[in-house]
Amino acid sequence: MNEQYSVISQYYELLNSGMDYEAYACFIDKIIKENGIQKTELVLDLACGTGKITRLLADKGYDMTGVDLSPEMLCVAREQEYEDPKGILYLCQDMRDFELYGTVDATVCCLDSINYLLKTADVEKCFSLVHNYLVPNGIFVFDVNSPHRFTEEYAKHDYVLEENGVLLAWQNYYNEKNKTCDFVLSFFEEQDDGSYERYDEVQREKMFSMRTLKSIISKCGFELINVYSDFDFSVNIDKSDKWFFVCKCIK
Repeated sequence: MNEQYSVISQYYELLNSGMDYEAYACFIDKIIKENGIQKTELVLDLACGTGKITRLLADKGYDMTGVDLSPEMLCVAREQEYEDPKGILYLCQDMRDFELYGTVDATVCCLDSINYLLKTADVEKCFSLVHNYLVPNGIFVFDVNSPHRFTEEYAKHDYVLEENGVLLAWQNYYNEKNKTCDFVLSFFEEQDDGSYERYDEVQREKMFSMRTLKSIISKCGFELINVYSDFDFSVNIDKSDKWFFVCKCIK
């Protein structure tokens, strides 16, 4: 699993500038209300990063806990919590080996965090722990980057993003044999004198098939309720860039 987040934490919002966080939070809220237990209060945001979705869900009335491996990412999240307190508990823990103080009513894992688990066994460890800390009939919502994104976007394109004096050069190296993609990220931040400071980081994601994910879901004690391709609850799975899984804890 990737553990280098010291650089990304500073520019995470730039990396995800195209993400409609509010739409995602509303999507999760609707899923929980329609499929979760009658009174869902305690929600875990697993691999919460800088806590953007964590805070939005807190605004919707959920008692949030955020777990992330990166101290740097959590530092950003805690700064936001200090400036605008929402009662969020942040824990620095590995999603493959986390511990909570008790059970939760729902768990979410957003922004392709599951793809950062590079082995099927690690996904099983993660899902088993999620199941362990969910109440019966609790809801688990997670997303992954789809095979379509790996083969048709990452394998064929590089990106350049610029915002607020920061330029990001994003190169992709897709390995067909291993079904992984390395993201080579170079950030150029403008200084007061007009020069640019460069920061580099490499991340890696693993592609998982629908069959593999469904098998792990079942093996870890969940019922798969549905898989969506977007926040509008569409199911154009074959050509979608993201898969959004909705699961229920049944065993």
